[in-house]
Amino acid sequence: MSLFKTVPPNVVQSIRAFRVNELQEEAARLGQHFLYAWCADATTKQQVLTRIATAFHFPRHFGKNFDALADCLTDLAFKAGPQPGFLVVIEQLPNTPKFDKEARETLLDVFRDAADFWAERKVAFRVFYSFQ
Repeated sequence: MSLFKTVPPNVVQSIRAFRVNELQEEAARLGQHFLYAWCADATTKQQVLTRIATAFHFPRHFGKNFDALADCLTDLAFKAGPQPGFLVVIEQLPNTPKFDKEARETLLDVFRDAADFWAERKVAFRVFYSFQ
């Protein structure tokens, strides 16, 4: 039985009761890319984007802004060829003056837009996140 019985294929949601190792195993079972970023030690937008870029193996020329993140999550991956699906986990997003609620929501909006992009192409793109 799939771990995602009640989880839509294109969603951005809190990690809640899911465990990272179970998500990783499910991604492997489904043959999907598993992308994981730990952001607990980040305090600024630049640091959060750097953690994500490093963890997801973005190109060195990654611009460390939300537009560049959107491009890497959509166009760059799409141009790389057919994709089997994505399972993304971003843990411990900071709650600091330099990465406040607005920055977190903007980041999650980028992932929501990416989920919509992949939904149009019938490719699963699930994102699970947690805050500090």
